[in-house]
Amino acid sequence: MDAAPRPEPTDDLVRRLAELNRIGIALSQEKNLDRLLEAILLAAKQITNADGGTLYRRILTPQDALRFEIIRNDTLGIAMGGTTGVKIPFEPLPLRDATGGGNTSMVAAYAVLNERTVAIADAYAAREFDFSGTKAFDRQTGYRSQSFLTVPMKDHEDEIIGVLQLINAKDRATGAVVAFSETDIHLAESLASQAAMALTNRLLLLQLENLFESFINLINKAIDEKSPYTGGHCARVPVLTMMLAEAANATTKGPLAGWQMTDKDRYELKIAGLLHDCGKVTTPVHIVDKATKLQTIHDRIELIDTRFEVIKRDAELAALRGQGSREDIAARLRAIDEDRDFLRRCNIGSEAMHPGDCERVLAIARKYRWRGPDGREGDCLTEDEIHNLTIHSGTLTQAEREIINHHINVTIEMLEALPWPRHLRNVPEYAGGHHERMDGTGYPRGLKREQMSVQARIMGIADIFEALTARDRPYKEGKTLTESLQILGKLKLAGHIDPDLFDIFIRDRVYLRYAKEFMNPHQIDAVDVRKIPGYTGD
Repeated sequence: MDAAPRPEPTDDLVRRLAELNRIGIALSQEKNLDRLLEAILLAAKQITNADGGTLYRRILTPQDALRFEIIRNDTLGIAMGGTTGVKIPFEPLPLRDATGGGNTSMVAAYAVLNERTVAIADAYAAREFDFSGTKAFDRQTGYRSQSFLTVPMKDHEDEIIGVLQLINAKDRATGAVVAFSETDIHLAESLASQAAMALTNRLLLLQLENLFESFINLINKAIDEKSPYTGGHCARVPVLTMMLAEAANATTKGPLAGWQMTDKDRYELKIAGLLHDCGKVTTPVHIVDKATKLQTIHDRIELIDTRFEVIKRDAELAALRGQGSREDIAARLRAIDEDRDFLRRCNIGSEAMHPGDCERVLAIARKYRWRGPDGREGDCLTEDEIHNLTIHSGTLTQAEREIINHHINVTIEMLEALPWPRHLRNVPEYAGGHHERMDGTGYPRGLKREQMSVQARIMGIADIFEALTARDRPYKEGKTLTESLQILGKLKLAGHIDPDLFDIFIRDRVYLRYAKEFMNPHQIDAVDVRKIPGYTGD
């Protein structure tokens, strides 16, 4: 079936073997899958002096098929797949027909099914295979597809994972199209073996990375199931982190002009972003989801409402007994309603308490008594309710805030306990530093700016900006861009966030790219950067 290979002088065999060795080393060092696939085909073309070629990868489908990954043809200037960004328009080549029989009429499928290399001197003279598609292509383009060399690629488990198909070997002296030589075949088979190992190793690493990231997403899913608020945060902070990191990587001005990231650096920061709040898996959900100051399992403001209804009932009963004038009773009922409404406003916690509000809460607690169903008289507010209602800002007591803040200690402990490989060894530092401040007043370690990596400082800004703009928090509405940037600018002036990264965040409009992807349209207002506190401008 196969044509006899063309004999070739052996005087350049040493050179080509050295070339094969160099190619093998280069393939083993390539980490990007698209570049690796491309390099395999280009190397095969180079070592056999072929004018064109195709690299197929075997995919598991109900039929089993070969998918076109890379196509090259020098004469026609065709470059598809790989790093070109040009999509290959051809459907996968099935290895079996509808009845399950082998598709042996196609040379690439035949090479896989029979696990053997196929060399064809002239496709137009061959009768064993169906070259109708090739001939139609030639008629359309004016090309002449003549000699073919099809080599299956086997992995370490002797499974065929792909196919190298080379077209039109050229004589190195004259440039004429010739049959592939015996040396070409041996070198292509050796290259296919090395390429299969390099590809398998890359795929195994990708599978491990996918497994690792899936496990991280599983942790974030667990947090999400506990609280939909933190789940959104865990997903958005990594995205904003990478947006700002890429802007810093690309900047050509300021102190960070020389700061650069490699692909490894990017992956390390991405993983840190995904894991930055993994410690929240231990945070009690009733604290994470505390939407009002009195919320535990339920909002205890309803209990206070019930007591005030009893207090109003007692006032009305007193009126029926003639204990006071109608005007006095009406005034007392209005005062009761006003005090109850005031406590309800205090319970929301969306704004800081105004001067005198805490004193009024205490005054209300002393002012009213109520009698329950058991006949016992008690204060209208318990000590715990007073403690919560007088929270100055937000909905958390100091003790609850400390529990929330403890998640970063847990995050660091969890991450530092893992045996990180060298290219991920900085993940604990990056993830664990997003609550530190540049002036050393942050937590948990009180680090200053010079003690922190650029990546940790990037994550700190991303964490804050996401929290300011988040529209799914239980205790507040998401702020507008202008409001969020005003706050971020004040944090810069206060020494809380990195000033150089802040300038890049504003100058490169990272905030706007993030807003278009994650914020509601009504939050995206027109930003006047000249009015942002602390922004130094271009």
